[in-house]
Amino acid sequence: MTPDLSTPSKHKLHEDIFAMLIGTTLVSLGVVLYSEVTLTTGSSAGLALLLQYMTGISFGVLFFAINLPFYVLAVMRMGWPFAIKTFVCVGLVSYFTSQFPLWLDVSQVEPLFAALIGGGLMGLGILSLFRHKASVGGVNILALFLQENFGIRAGYFQLGVDAVILVLAFFILPFDRVIYSIAGALVLNMIIALNHKPGRYVGFS
Repeated sequence: MTPDLSTPSKHKLHEDIFAMLIGTTLVSLGVVLYSEVTLTTGSSAGLALLLQYMTGISFGVLFFAINLPFYVLAVMRMGWPFAIKTFVCVGLVSYFTSQFPLWLDVSQVEPLFAALIGGGLMGLGILSLFRHKASVGGVNILALFLQENFGIRAGYFQLGVDAVILVLAFFILPFDRVIYSIAGALVLNMIIALNHKPGRYVGFS
């Protein structure tokens, strides 16, 4: 019997948990690839990477701290379930990015490969979280709020914010690393823009 894919179905708790684990793992792996070759991305993750390069403070600590103010918007505008899941996801990314170097030895990776594959991994991870009413915080929260309340595409909004962060990167990173980072950001945001549309996915949490 073919399931009715036109009728929205509510995600079960274990489905949300699985999606959150998969999504944060993909995002974290992308961040580790970026960190290995000194790339950056947009949103709070990109800002955390830039600050890591400047200060030497670990990405996980910076990423968790940067996201704290956004939980107020998450609770006020998106509700407690979304805020709690986002808090958990941010915590998981902070943890996974600190542990992946112990679990996986990336001794050599080409910067362009890291940019494109890392951007793709992060885009797929964020998409998985979006579809289960969660995010990795920061601009993701604001992007989801604008899409659900004003019809502004989350991917396109993030692309604009990411452009600002990547411009700042020109003052911190080598020129070629910024160019690679821009290519990765395009891959990340196009995945979200092309796949996170009203009616494209009918499940809900």
